[in-house]
Amino acid sequence: MTETNQQQDIAALAKGGRTNFLGFVLRLIARVPFLFIAGRLYGAAALGRFASALVVVELAAQLCTLGQKRGLAQRLSEDPEHPANAVADAMLLSGVLAVVVSLLLYAFPIAIFPLADETVSDRLVVLSILPSALTEIALAALAYRYDIGATVRARSLVEPWTLSIMAGALYFVNKADGLLLAFNLSILTAFLTAIWPLVKNYGWPQHWRPDPFHIGRIAVANLPLAAADAIEWGTRRFDLFILRFFAGEAAVGVYYVAQQFASLPQKFKTSFEPVLGPVITRNLKTRNYTAIAKQVCQVGFWITAMQFGIALAMGIGGTGLLGLVGPSFVGGIGALWFLFAAEVLAATAVVSEAVLIYVARMTNLVVSLATLAVQALATVLLIKLAQSMDLGDMGSAAAAGAGLMVALGLSSLVKSQVLARFLKQSINNWRWALLWAAIPAIAVGATGMHFLPEWAALLIAMPASLAVYGWVIWHMGFGPEDRMLFRKNAGAEIEAELAGEGEGNAPTV
Repeated sequence: MTETNQQQDIAALAKGGRTNFLGFVLRLIARVPFLFIAGRLYGAAALGRFASALVVVELAAQLCTLGQKRGLAQRLSEDPEHPANAVADAMLLSGVLAVVVSLLLYAFPIAIFPLADETVSDRLVVLSILPSALTEIALAALAYRYDIGATVRARSLVEPWTLSIMAGALYFVNKADGLLLAFNLSILTAFLTAIWPLVKNYGWPQHWRPDPFHIGRIAVANLPLAAADAIEWGTRRFDLFILRFFAGEAAVGVYYVAQQFASLPQKFKTSFEPVLGPVITRNLKTRNYTAIAKQVCQVGFWITAMQFGIALAMGIGGTGLLGLVGPSFVGGIGALWFLFAAEVLAATAVVSEAVLIYVARMTNLVVSLATLAVQALATVLLIKLAQSMDLGDMGSAAAAGAGLMVALGLSSLVKSQVLARFLKQSINNWRWALLWAAIPAIAVGATGMHFLPEWAALLIAMPASLAVYGWVIWHMGFGPEDRMLFRKNAGAEIEAELAGEGEGNAPTV
């Protein structure tokens, strides 16, 4: 691979990262009103019930995508048919699965509501499974052509703001079912937002006839990817699933709120995954393992640096953030800290897996399954330990976060070593500049939180902490290629070339 091609790859990855950073900010702004409305109006117990239902429904939607969020990039690279035909096959496969799963869950709602206390409106939450699965396929197809803006619009603007607005409005109409009905509407509007640019970008299928055997082969080929996706997703929800058997609905609601804040930095890494797909497959085809290792470490450091800074700032102001939702949520601060640490540790596993799904699918699947087993064991043991120490439900919530942290840390260690062995290159996201940036950031944030009133600490101390961290990491940790992530004009000609390719077919893999 030429130096120009390598620069193209870095420029594409940087462009996706910049766009998604805007998405992170927008998602944060939109997420707070929903948590405020849900916490203050509906209460912790109702929010916990809502969160328990979402665990099952979102897992069902994830399974129905059948790994095609990442597998679609490979199909679009290799399939000689019209690209819209490959997308149509993917949507048909996921759509049929979603309809079947929705009917089963509607018929047997005990899987969603284990206390068998659901209403007719509650059972309608299964209507979100089909549009949610199809939205994932549409956004993956658009990301293949470097259109990350569609993901920002659907996931960071339309979906969270619809959820917030409708949750507030429905409280006065149907308090019992308002949260779940608002969730359904938010998923539907996100789907409509994603499908329009998909049709504009790919057009309609050309001479497309659904072939059950062809689609069946796609399903079988994607099973390892589907399992890996479901397990990776499950590690972010399994803790909540386990916790609901050991703590009351109020504690589950508090943990869900902590999870929502902690998962915000996670969104920064997710948009790199579809952009990494075509970049990695191109280099795999030419066996340019050095370039792959460089890209994995580059993106891994970007993700780690951003997540670490955000986690520090939001973790320092965590009590104030949770207090915005309601006084009863402040007890979740321990869970919040552990969840932030878990997301930072997970960055290496995410970028390593982006390569392993192509070169060692079964090994990656085995490691992912082991991660889930470790998480289950660690979470249960730590919750039992917290209960033996009489730490209450909030102690159990913190233990669930600690279990996730242990599992994701081990997953990152193992997956990076497996990838390093395959590439015969070192895989390491850590740079000492992260530590040098964290020390003054913690000092500034902690001082502000101690001496300022809570509202001023949130508005001044948290941003100041993040600003200090950013200044230090920029000057001590970022090289020229790292700074491309934040310099829109860097590599402008390369990005223009990529944009030109995006208007036609995606770059050849």
